Amino acid sequence: MGGRERRVVSILGLLPGAALILIGIRFFLVPSSATKFFGIDPNAMVPGLHYVIAMRDIWLGALAIGFVVLGEWRALALWLGCAVAVCFADAWIAAASSGRWFSIAFHITSGIFCAALARASWRAAPVARP
Repeated sequence: MGGRERRVVSILGLLPGAALILIGIRFFLVPSSATKFFGIDPNAMVPGLHYVIAMRDIWLGALAIGFVVLGEWRALALWLGCAVAVCFADAWIAAASSGRWFSIAFHITSGIFCAALARASWRAAPVARP
């Protein structure tokens, strides 16, 4: 993969990390709104669980950004591959909780994006020469 393609993967690779950090911050600042957007009834949440979700999203987002900055393409691909499973699980959770079509579609679309970007990230890794 050439330099230009690797730059595109870098830019696109920053998006999931930045999105997770923003989502995490939103869970800290306006948890009821963030919970509703996620697809869960805000009244169904255990108090304090918003902050657990916020911290999870912030550190996972920072980890993804760190992989991009360090050029750790295979680590980013693995992270994104795991994110695919999480996105589809989140879609299922949203469907079972609120059934809001927008929340379900957001998570499914995110999973598809992560799958495509995981493949591109794996291909961005330099080939080891013996």
